[in-house]
Amino acid sequence: MIPSLSSVVMRLVALLGLLVLPLLTPLAAVAATVISVGDGDTLRVEDGGRKVTIRVACIDAPEMAQAPYGQRARLALQEMLPVGSSVTLKVQTTDRYGRTVAEVISDNGRNVGLELVQQGNAFAYRQYLQQCVQWAYLDRENLAARYRLGVWSVDGGIERPWDFRAARRAGPRQPQRTVTLTIINDPKPPVSPSFPAVPAGRYITCGEVGSWEQAQQLLREGHHNLDGDGDGEACESLRRGRR
Repeated sequence: MIPSLSSVVMRLVALLGLLVLPLLTPLAAVAATVISVGDGDTLRVEDGGRKVTIRVACIDAPEMAQAPYGQRARLALQEMLPVGSSVTLKVQTTDRYGRTVAEVISDNGRNVGLELVQQGNAFAYRQYLQQCVQWAYLDRENLAARYRLGVWSVDGGIERPWDFRAARRAGPRQPQRTVTLTIINDPKPPVSPSFPAVPAGRYITCGEVGSWEQAQQLLREGHHNLDGDGDGEACESLRRGRR
């Protein structure tokens, strides 16, 4: 008996459904129970008796040191995922710290990462957005920025968490050092008061000066022509001739 056209079509549709279904189902969707929240984008869950640290995918919440925004993000995540609540994890990868990176879906079907971004408690983590539906995260972030929520309550938003971490890894900036130089001239012997006075307006040369000591006194009295090289010492040739 030749099968009817309608039955053939139905069989093809059923076969096609079996082929497409795995593509629509997450490759690694895991049910777990929340046991703690570390910060605005990190939590601990229990999965089949194993305790696993989860890094919420595609978002970056303020660090706890970025007060008060880090504390607010942590509180928001605690309110969405209280201890004992059930979550579904759409696992993506494992990061360099050994944490499981996953989108987290609450028991009422909310995408936790998207909610945090829309509340202004996290940024869309552009470096890793290709793992998620990028436009959805960017759209939620634009909404939060438009209404100046959370991290967007200041113009342009607070310092991005990834920049904050990079600055901390680089260490504190060394303050610029100010160096003060003190020039100490050769100690000068007491000037004898027996030197004859020379009028301030008179031009006098080193050849007319009787001694190196007198030349220094004349320099202090305003006869600057005696210091030809401007080093603060008059008639250096007389010093070299001293015994």
